[in-house]
Amino acid sequence: MSILVDGDGCPVISIITEIAAEKKLKLIIYTDLNHQHQLDYGTLKVVDQGFQSVDMILCNNIEPGDIVITSDYGLAALSLSRGAKVLGFSGREFTDQNIERLLAKRHRQFKERKRSGRHTSHKKRTEHDDQRFKKELLKLVNNK
Repeated sequence: MSILVDGDGCPVISIITEIAAEKKLKLIIYTDLNHQHQLDYGTLKVVDQGFQSVDMILCNNIEPGDIVITSDYGLAALSLSRGAKVLGFSGREFTDQNIERLLAKRHRQFKERKRSGRHTSHKKRTEHDDQRFKKELLKLVNNK
């Protein structure tokens, strides 16, 4: 089992690397040229900048049983179809039972933004968010 991370904009890299190192799991963080990360553990794969470049390379390297960390619903759906467990940056697990609803919600929100020209702002990340993410990642890791 490996942990594969969509590193573009990932706010929980330090938590992921801590757990991966502690459990001695293979960790690969994928990012494009616009994002810089320093890792104490794991491998950083930097790919060319381009539409969905990180997502496609990450997806092509998934093995069944891997854990994928992403906030992208499209990548989550592709990862599930390849047999991975998928966890969002908030600690929400993406599953076959919830991914279709989430993709439909994303589509409705896209249409609304296109119509109104307004974007919703994200809530500021809290310590509670980090604790929830860590708890859920540990659950996935320990259930393997």
